[in-house]
Amino acid sequence: MKDRSMVLQKEMMAEHFRRLEDAPNSGEKVVYTFVPGNLTELIRSFGALPLLPEINALQSGMRGKSKAYIAEAEKAGHSADVCTYVKTDIGMLLSGNIGPTGTKLPPPDLLLLSYTGCYTFMKWFELLREQYNCPTVFLQIPYQGDGTLLPEHREYVIKQLREDVIPALEKVTGRPYDEAKLRELLTLSAQAEDDLVAVLQSAKQTPSPIDSYFGGVYYIGPIFTAFRGTPEGVAYYKTLRQEVEARVAEGKGPLTPTGPLDDQKFRIVVEGPPNWTSFREFWQMFSDEGAVVVASTYTKVGGTYDFGYRHDPDDPLGTMADYCGGCYTNHNLPGRIEMLAQYIKEYKADGFIINSVKSCNSFSAGQLLILREVEKRTGIPGGFIESDLVDPRYFSAANIKNRLESYFQMLRERKRGALEADRKAAAADTASLAEGRAK
Repeated sequence: MKDRSMVLQKEMMAEHFRRLEDAPNSGEKVVYTFVPGNLTELIRSFGALPLLPEINALQSGMRGKSKAYIAEAEKAGHSADVCTYVKTDIGMLLSGNIGPTGTKLPPPDLLLLSYTGCYTFMKWFELLREQYNCPTVFLQIPYQGDGTLLPEHREYVIKQLREDVIPALEKVTGRPYDEAKLRELLTLSAQAEDDLVAVLQSAKQTPSPIDSYFGGVYYIGPIFTAFRGTPEGVAYYKTLRQEVEARVAEGKGPLTPTGPLDDQKFRIVVEGPPNWTSFREFWQMFSDEGAVVVASTYTKVGGTYDFGYRHDPDDPLGTMADYCGGCYTNHNLPGRIEMLAQYIKEYKADGFIINSVKSCNSFSAGQLLILREVEKRTGIPGGFIESDLVDPRYFSAANIKNRLESYFQMLRERKRGALEADRKAAAADTASLAEGRAK
């Protein structure tokens, strides 16, 4: 039996893709954009529908369609080293642009690129612009090279929103900018963000009622894609929070591919995106070991809400500038290291694992440095595995399973050693106390 939140999400997504398919007839405008730094509320304030190519790519991977799409893109001349999200999207386009749910995807009326740390996005939209011959607007977000965004960086983004992005949306939709409508949507966003953070932070409980990586990708789906700033999004996260709080009250763990994970042997933090083509098998490798992921960096690519950020309706353009600059992929390496170290401490993790994704340089660059620095800072050993986003050729189940089993065996021995040390220390204290009394 599915939770109510799962049913809600499925219904929401189905309706959204239905509206996308019907957009050429209904007259609704469609804006292609990406998850990190997406301006969903601004898009929707103009009555337009957002469509996110990387979501289509990952969904195609989960449904077993990406292999053929990648082959189609490579046949058209795209390199084997190109991001497999890009090749899946291009291959899908070349194959008739049928989306992962089976609906025909409309061409974009506008390509809106919010650049937040992934340089591949720029080339991706150049390729789409060649295919669709449509308007493109580029919102440049300063990188957090020194670990923060300065006031002049913020003003630079706001200026672009006023002078470039909003005029482009006005021209495409034929509607004037409506700040009152935008404030209304931002208010809804903040409500949903509160509930999402409550869900993610529930993993501080023992046992954790959620898996913040494998389960987390479902939880972030609506807010990271098309439903931030909508009544449907608010309703979904309210329902999800109620379900998770009920699991906390009952002392239950999350559902996994092999059933409930109530007996949790390891609490793990994960860095890097998951593999989508073998998602359930990948998840099962963790659940078979009794490992629950209590925090992950991937679930922050669309917003670092658990570090305090909320969309602010009192400062519409400023809050969107803050949001774009604060996405995980826009953080420098010291910032990412600090985030992981903080998660390990706050969520009382036994270990952390890096999934290094072959074709995702915005995540994978610097991950070995991250591994060593987090180990040094926390004293917690890290594990390292390698896979890919949506190319099944780069998912070696036997290799990954072998590495994970070895890693969890090491954690098991580490725990056993710690328990033995505690036992000996307690025995020594008891003996010392007895000796003191004898004297």
